[in-house]
Amino acid sequence: MQLSEQELRRRHEREELQKMGINPYPSELFDVTATAKEIKENYDPEQNNFQEVSLAGRMMSRRIMGKASFAELMDSTGRIQIYVSRDDIAPDENKDLYNTVFKKMLDIGDFIGIKGYVFKTQVGETSVHVTELKLLAKSLKPLPIVKREVDENGVEHVYDAFSDPELRYRQRYVDLVVNPDVRDTFIKRTRLVNTMREYLNERGYLEVETPILQPLYGGAAARPFKTHHNTLDMTLYLRIANELYLKRLIVGGFDGVYEFSKDFRNEGMSRFHNPEFTQVELYVAYKDYYWMMDLVEEMVERVAIALHGTTEVQVGENVINFARPWKRFTMFEAIEHFTGIDISEMDEPKLRETAASLGIKLDPNIGKGKIIDEIFGEKCEGKLIQPTFITDYPVEMSPLAKKHRSKEGLVERFEAICNGKEICNSFSELNDPVDQRARFEEQLELGKRGDTEAMVLDEDFLRALEYGMPPTAGLGIGIDRLSMIMTNSHSIQDVLFFPQMKPERQAE
Repeated sequence: MQLSEQELRRRHEREELQKMGINPYPSELFDVTATAKEIKENYDPEQNNFQEVSLAGRMMSRRIMGKASFAELMDSTGRIQIYVSRDDIAPDENKDLYNTVFKKMLDIGDFIGIKGYVFKTQVGETSVHVTELKLLAKSLKPLPIVKREVDENGVEHVYDAFSDPELRYRQRYVDLVVNPDVRDTFIKRTRLVNTMREYLNERGYLEVETPILQPLYGGAAARPFKTHHNTLDMTLYLRIANELYLKRLIVGGFDGVYEFSKDFRNEGMSRFHNPEFTQVELYVAYKDYYWMMDLVEEMVERVAIALHGTTEVQVGENVINFARPWKRFTMFEAIEHFTGIDISEMDEPKLRETAASLGIKLDPNIGKGKIIDEIFGEKCEGKLIQPTFITDYPVEMSPLAKKHRSKEGLVERFEAICNGKEICNSFSELNDPVDQRARFEEQLELGKRGDTEAMVLDEDFLRALEYGMPPTAGLGIGIDRLSMIMTNSHSIQDVLFFPQMKPERQAE
């Protein structure tokens, strides 16, 4: 391992601290009684509060001025200035804690614990006067130093920013330290999930867990990841969706179940796709897809208000309004609206011809449903900026959805499109086991033609349906995609703590 000059120096400091009897990584508890944010928001000089505080965090800057110094401590809530006096932290004759440890052996990025009292400096900055100081963890790698300056007009300028996307995603731990705004994105993501969970719990739906390792993959059109169970000597798949297991629970007598799940699809990576992703799936008995549209509108509207205090959210150059009601198109209406072509009565050869006339290249192995999906994706989806429901899909595209009650050849399905991308998918769920078997068999034929995303036939799921499943509405919402929109993030990697990355090149 090749070390930089700074890394070698910090390792030397670590050894010197140990020689002085100071453990650079002490074990005992350090009791934290206040945070930077709490102090800065609530300190009142007239009340003289916060006179005995204990804080811990990273030292992020230091200005040494002889017998006293100023430094900046950053905890999980923000930064606060601290004032360190030699005679306060080293009241005895031995001044090594200040002269040697603080001035020479502490570095930017080291974790320290302090005790003291709060005051305001002559320029009015809330600060902590340190009476005790302890090293909690020595940092052996230097942090990137991001410089921030505010000009005479109050505009902040950032220099030497840690901004390279690959480094930020690969070293998220550094990104979170030096780019505080990144934390806000993930805090909002957690609030988004909690808001949805609270909404579903209020309605009495049961949160459940279903298998991630499955003997058969199903519930979506996607390629799975495959693994092997040694003891059972059998192939298993990481789930691509949890739909079929949640429907089994509806068969078993639950009226409403949901799961926030990690799913895995062995497909391409882009700023909208990660092989491992999070979604929430919900299934409610005795409901249909019209009812589910109303639920989605209400739940996502609540999320927007919880995160932003309003239904209007800035996403790139667009202001997206999640206030109900959202616009609705059938899939054929949307295609005709954006292309001027009515494809509702076309067979597969005519659809291929139409796609070619629109400049859309098609895989020769895909069937009618996928062709329609390609036309919609190329010519419509990216133009739907405000939240819009696309309804009534061709039956070939939706092997798990119930046939439309009044429109031949279609199913009762909708997707919500926002900012040009799908954020959710929903059906009136197919509960006729005979029809479901026929649909699975059609998928098998597509697989034989070379469609690598065609579904497999799940006999146990069909057996469950044969015991009877009530009319049911199902829903899947992509948490990562919705988080991108709600946090104004350009890439899915920006809302994942640790996105999938290609292997890191190791220096020889």
